[in-house]
Amino acid sequence: MNFSTRKKYIIPALLSGFLFIGVSFQNDFFELAKQIEIFTSMFKAVNQNYVDETNPGNMMDVAIKNMLKELDPYTVFFNEQDVLKHKINNTGEYTGIGALITRKDGQLILREIYENMPADKAGFKAGDVITQIGDVNLKDFKEDASQLLKGAKNTKIDIIYSRQGTEKKGQIILDEVEIKAVPYYKLLANNVGYIVLSKFNEKASSETKEALLTLKEKGATKIILDLRDNPGGLLHEAVNVCNLFVPKDETIVITKSKNTVHNHNYKTKNEPVDVEIPLAVIVNDRSASASEIVSGALQDLDRAVIVGNRSFGKGLVQRPFNLSYGTQVKVTISKYYTPSGRCIQATDYSKKDENGKPIKTSEKEFNAFKTKKGRTVYDGGGVLPDVEISEMKKSAVGQNLTDSDALFNFATQLYYKNPNGKVPNAISEAEFSEFKTYIKKEHVDLNSQIEKSFKTLVESAKKDKIENELTVEIKQLETAIEKAKDKELDKNKEEIKRLLYQELLLKYGYRKDFYDYVAARYTDVQRAIQILTNTSEYQTILKK
Repeated sequence: MNFSTRKKYIIPALLSGFLFIGVSFQNDFFELAKQIEIFTSMFKAVNQNYVDETNPGNMMDVAIKNMLKELDPYTVFFNEQDVLKHKINNTGEYTGIGALITRKDGQLILREIYENMPADKAGFKAGDVITQIGDVNLKDFKEDASQLLKGAKNTKIDIIYSRQGTEKKGQIILDEVEIKAVPYYKLLANNVGYIVLSKFNEKASSETKEALLTLKEKGATKIILDLRDNPGGLLHEAVNVCNLFVPKDETIVITKSKNTVHNHNYKTKNEPVDVEIPLAVIVNDRSASASEIVSGALQDLDRAVIVGNRSFGKGLVQRPFNLSYGTQVKVTISKYYTPSGRCIQATDYSKKDENGKPIKTSEKEFNAFKTKKGRTVYDGGGVLPDVEISEMKKSAVGQNLTDSDALFNFATQLYYKNPNGKVPNAISEAEFSEFKTYIKKEHVDLNSQIEKSFKTLVESAKKDKIENELTVEIKQLETAIEKAKDKELDKNKEEIKRLLYQELLLKYGYRKDFYDYVAARYTDVQRAIQILTNTSEYQTILKK
């Protein structure tokens, strides 16, 4: 076929392709413009004509955030205050009181006090409940009350708070607060260096490098990198952390998207610190995102033994886009893939079950991949450790007791029985029995299926107005459920005692005291030490 003949066929084909793309773009653009116009006209009509006064800002905030819930939990809208929080998470720096705070029932609860920070200097303790900030009674304050505890350095803030039911007054002077990405590192026995990396902010790799070099100077010949409960953060910092242990120009993670502009191959760019030092990485079911990039990449490259329990399974990448008036939207733009080619995303948010909940990938659907040295690894459900530590996996009971604040509140009560004494070595059998009594007294649900079914039964009896006829039966069921709860608590006794002790440590001391306990007593840390100090086992796992 000569050039003129080929041109006769090729040009119409190209034109058809461009025409198709053009039509597709026009259709997409028209649909977007149409829906925006409908929403704008509706929003205007409601706010102008509704019988009572409306708050357009709040309505729009709720509308946008609920709309994005249809996609995935990570595609979110940030108003101006949210943007500030996001910045703090990425930098780890802000001006405030230096405490971990949660809000519940119109009150701010101080969950943890940071050492030598303003709240600590002012004498506040974990478990204190703030009810008023300045002239603002928090029960009547519907906005984000934690923002009232931020401001310019040296600002004095008067606070009314409750400590174990007694109202007190205090004052905090705001100061600069820095949340470390690496809150703890220590040289353990057998020349094992232990590094806790708690988040991937802008200082994650620099702080990890500093810890690594310091430990090596002190004589560390083996390293544990603890990524448990690390929710992730900045992708490039995950690459940089890996770069401390792997050579320059090594692929760490690949991102893929329908929009090719988001397709990237992220490689290490710097000279490493140490590519030979034996390395173990600890993960659990709350290690997510960037933590999984690090653990997945080091596993695929046969650079580290992964210890612990299966990680969370977040194989999605987000990017913030700036919007008008200082707002942002963080959008899931791509999926990421480890060097072996696996995506460890556990949940498919595009598929929903009959209850509208997204579907998790089952193990039967996992695909096998090969590491650099030919070990088999799998996708689909997080990073599966090379060495699993089942006893450190949080049970459903343990998780529910944590979520319900039962552990936190009871540990606070224990602390105030002897606040000036020495921290005990463990939770005693008597204290565990006391905790079980507390669970009954406070009617704490373990969120078991039988409890859910019982609640449904009682609600149905009330609805059908036959509750009085079933009084005896309901009482019998309540008694049976209490016995079942008691057995469930006994079954998970050692885990519950450990979780209670962790909470108690943070009442008597600080985060470093907690990590001292972790380094000395946690089974997964001890197992990691065993592997690193047994060269034969370490090399066998990695097939070196």
